[in-house]
Amino acid sequence: MGHIEINKAEVYDFTKFPLYNKNSVEVKCIMNKITGSICAFSFGSENLFNGKRIPFDTYIQCIDGIAEVVIDDNPKLIQKGQFIIVPAHSEFFIKIQKRFKMLSVIIKSGYEDVS
Repeated sequence: MGHIEINKAEVYDFTKFPLYNKNSVEVKCIMNKITGSICAFSFGSENLFNGKRIPFDTYIQCIDGIAEVVIDDNPKLIQKGQFIIVPAHSEFFIKIQKRFKMLSVIIKSGYEDVS
């Protein structure tokens, strides 16, 4: 994952961060802590983002574009300004049909005892 230095107490514009690169996926990890992470993704073209089964809820917010989030074989369309929460222990993937930008937030606190 791309780690970048983020200055705290500054304003950032998701329409320009991370940049789109044709035929590639750009990942900028904004915060990565023991208790969770915040990452921004940009997909420059059609792509399939293979999620995985993780023991934590995952918040996914669409910053730009449209994509299909498939959670346990149940597809949901997500577009600019919308978000979805992938439940802990669910298998998911994202079908990107055009350019797509999203914010992913995982908060681990409170799930330590879940197996």
